[in-house]
Amino acid sequence: MNYFGKILPGHNEWHQHTAFDRSLRSLRQIVLDTETTGLEVSQGHRIIEIGCVEMVDRKLTGNHFHQYINPQRDIDQGAIEVHGITMDFLADKPLFEAVAAGFVEFVQGAELIIHNAPFDLGFLNAELRQLTESPRDIEEWCAVIDTLVMARGKHPGQRNNLNALCQRYEVDNSQRDLHGALLDAEILADVYLAMTGGQTALQLTEDDSAPDGQQMKERIQRLPQDRKPLPVIEASKEERAAHSAHLDAIAGAAGGKVIWRPETLESVQ
Repeated sequence: MNYFGKILPGHNEWHQHTAFDRSLRSLRQIVLDTETTGLEVSQGHRIIEIGCVEMVDRKLTGNHFHQYINPQRDIDQGAIEVHGITMDFLADKPLFEAVAAGFVEFVQGAELIIHNAPFDLGFLNAELRQLTESPRDIEEWCAVIDTLVMARGKHPGQRNNLNALCQRYEVDNSQRDLHGALLDAEILADVYLAMTGGQTALQLTEDDSAPDGQQMKERIQRLPQDRKPLPVIEASKEERAAHSAHLDAIAGAAGGKVIWRPETLESVQ
């Protein structure tokens, strides 16, 4: 069953998987950001924009979820100065309850990547709790990576907001005049890949004696979509036979009980 305890029209049934099951599938990650009417969910502030971009095996797929939401309440002036979203713009947008099922289907089961995760998750969980009598926090059905915590661990004592990380990792944020959930999610995806060493080129600075953290610059290298696939070189018949013989030797040394041959486990029980 899905988050709401039923299968909604047009939405697939969700099944829980064991850790072993997940290891056999591609790693699906969702980079997520929200914009809100104010800073404190405890004061009744609500979500007005959700932006999510999908990565599979650390590659952006082009799939995304983006939705503006009518919060049915005023937006703090300070918040408007940050994201530029007004109630006039949101007046004809759907309520959260109308987009919740689509959001849940898009993110559930994935690993979420969020900058300052407690803020976004606090608002999302509060919205979802209003829609079901048996709420489950998102952290119960999605793994979560907080890039702010990650950045503070890698760069203690330094500024680690998104703009600072863009400057540090040379990620282009020139279009970020105002905050926007989808744009920020796209930028955060680039920052996350740079922070974790994915799809980057490493260059030494001119001063090789520079302290750690200044000695290398990371730049994201986008691979062309029309690039040729990597060649797959299959093992020869002789190589496969040699491999099988090596596995036989390992199995013999283990007394014939090896996990990659289930029939041997049954025979010794």
